[in-house]
Amino acid sequence: MHPLDDLTVIDMTRALAGPYCTMMLADLGARVIKIETPGAGDDTRGWGPPFVRGESAYFMSVNRNKRSVTLNLKADRGRTLLWKLLAGADVLVENFRPGTMDRLGFGYEAVHAALPRLVYCSISGFGQTGPYRERPAYDLIVQGMGGLMGITGEPDGAPMRVGVAVADICAGMFAAFAILAALRARERTGAGQWVDAAMLDGQVAWMTYMAANYFATDRDPPRVGSAHTNLVPYQPFATRDGFVNVAVGNDAQWQRCCGALEQPLAADPRFATNADRVAHRAELIALLAPVFRTRATAEWVTRLLEAGVPAGPISRMHEVMTDPQVQARDMVVEVEHPRAGRVRVTGVPVKLSATPGAVRTPPPALGEHTHAVLRELGVGDEEIAALRTEGVI
Repeated sequence: MHPLDDLTVIDMTRALAGPYCTMMLADLGARVIKIETPGAGDDTRGWGPPFVRGESAYFMSVNRNKRSVTLNLKADRGRTLLWKLLAGADVLVENFRPGTMDRLGFGYEAVHAALPRLVYCSISGFGQTGPYRERPAYDLIVQGMGGLMGITGEPDGAPMRVGVAVADICAGMFAAFAILAALRARERTGAGQWVDAAMLDGQVAWMTYMAANYFATDRDPPRVGSAHTNLVPYQPFATRDGFVNVAVGNDAQWQRCCGALEQPLAADPRFATNADRVAHRAELIALLAPVFRTRATAEWVTRLLEAGVPAGPISRMHEVMTDPQVQARDMVVEVEHPRAGRVRVTGVPVKLSATPGAVRTPPPALGEHTHAVLRELGVGDEEIAALRTEGVI
């Protein structure tokens, strides 16, 4: 049993934000039917290399636990089949540019009028309202416009994009959260509603304490590299063989940190409190940096953790995926793909004690489930063959 076993989701998304949202729902048991264009499918099926026996690694990263159905929505019969699918669904998720679904005949107003219980979720770069609503958006653009790149990077360097497409993933996570809220509201009202999730909104919401710093001072937060604007020391330091991350979150931890470093800095009035350390950041880091270079990363991690100071290495991907804690939490899972063979995917990141999610099925091949899903709709084999001949599926 999974918590969303009773939900059917029609997934009209591609790229990352939308597929991440529907994957979250699928991991928790929802029946997700991914609608793709015949012959091409989700854009990310072609994103690579790397490919695994012809299958895009990128696509496989966010499309597990789903069924793939190909439908030509420019054809009348394709649109008729989509209406049949929607009639049996609880949720529709789409991430086309605003206005596209209206032109296809499946905009919110039309769908809500025909299927008032359906929760309709639109994920876009800038939302369904406002002067930027029709602008195209990719993660890079939104990381820049949402403030993230403006606070990321070395003080004397260029703004830096975060290495994973967090603007997309953030929007997908907020959308999944809002869909569940809308379904909870439907239990009370009987009616679905429109969930409008925007990548830019998500990035602005993620600014949290950085936004608070600006509101409090009317000054733009500076770029401080991998350090923290409000805490010192809270950053990586070069070691004898690499780097170690050190996170001192309070003055008691600072005292313990000085003990682990075997340095008399705890008694220095310039560094007595966190506010003092922030004020004298450059001086303190100049004193700490040569100390950290005297030992290897593993030695510092052990010494600091034993002293009660949060510390850790900066892991490369092969180290992350073989880390014993990651393995113990089932965050690397193997599944059998019909074409790519045995592939690894990341696991479900939240653990429910009674109704856990699971990686049940591999990312689907293009149109893999078209025949089975149409049969479930009552479409006969001869008609399915005719639809395939006509290019509808």
